[in-house]
Amino acid sequence: MNPFLFRLLRDNEIKVHELSYLFWECTTRCNFRCRHCGSDCGMAAPEKDMPLEDFLKAVDTIPPGERPAHFSVVLTGGEPLLRPDILEIGRELRSRELLWGMVSNGWLYDDAMHLKLMDAGMGAVTVSLDGLEASHEWMRGIPGSYRRALRAIEAFARDPRLNADVVTCVNKRNLAELPRMYNILRELGLKQWRFFTVIPIGRAANDPDMQLSPAEFVSLLEFIRQHREKGGPMKLTFSCEGYLGSYEQKVRDTRYFCHAGVNIASVLIDGRICACPNIDRDRFSQGNIYQDSLWEVWQTRFQPFRDRSWAQTGLCKDCKQWRNCLGNGMHNWHGRSQEVLQCHYRKTLI
Repeated sequence: MNPFLFRLLRDNEIKVHELSYLFWECTTRCNFRCRHCGSDCGMAAPEKDMPLEDFLKAVDTIPPGERPAHFSVVLTGGEPLLRPDILEIGRELRSRELLWGMVSNGWLYDDAMHLKLMDAGMGAVTVSLDGLEASHEWMRGIPGSYRRALRAIEAFARDPRLNADVVTCVNKRNLAELPRMYNILRELGLKQWRFFTVIPIGRAANDPDMQLSPAEFVSLLEFIRQHREKGGPMKLTFSCEGYLGSYEQKVRDTRYFCHAGVNIASVLIDGRICACPNIDRDRFSQGNIYQDSLWEVWQTRFQPFRDRSWAQTGLCKDCKQWRNCLGNGMHNWHGRSQEVLQCHYRKTLI
């Protein structure tokens, strides 16, 4: 799409700000010890799981007539399958005619769980696979997690009723393994494989193995581009984490657009209302469901997400690509720094 036309469409979408995706951080308990976790989740998480009825009250503030047909609730965490009421959650959402999906590490996902989740109305699922066995378990911190992830993928990959994908956090250790991973996932029948890189926050803030060099980053984009050009039964895409210059629309279906706070909101474990769950919640939360109406907050706040002029500073101040990028993904603005943490576009200029 022509960049000028795309900017017109993007600006109109920001003006309309139709709420399409609502993430629910339903638990911060997790049975993994992922070295790149930005939420510092664990089995001993200090927060109690948010009661289902509290979340439903927040969702019910959204007028049914204001929800687009594709409006979806996405359960995230922590690990959502650690909630004993996960099937009840799904049924309650479907009783409200809401689409719902889940992001999982796959440990508790097998054929039996897949059937139960589908019976509860699940329409989408994402599971992480972060390399071959040694690399994946180095990332996830749990022996056996690689085999469990493959078991989960095998359980859902061929189900035509499901919008399913695998997401891979690409780092120095697993970059060279991507071709072998491609063959494994293709044999399992997977239709969509998505890639992202780590922002230096949380546990990954000071981990050099997590960060790709510019040359490594470009090699990742080339891997995706080449497979997209070849076609085939499995679609490869790069996430919406940043503007990519000449690689725009070569590694994903549409041009870069950070939808956080424009089409995406989240309810966090403590009730705070934000955009994507991995955005700095202390800096960018817009309200709390225990004091505010979720719908009113969506309609009247979220200005930092919809007017990004505040981000035109530091690296972004005099950048000629500002109109296309608007300061990169919102999760790149972490803490009180007035500088974007990293610029994807600059990495492509090697």
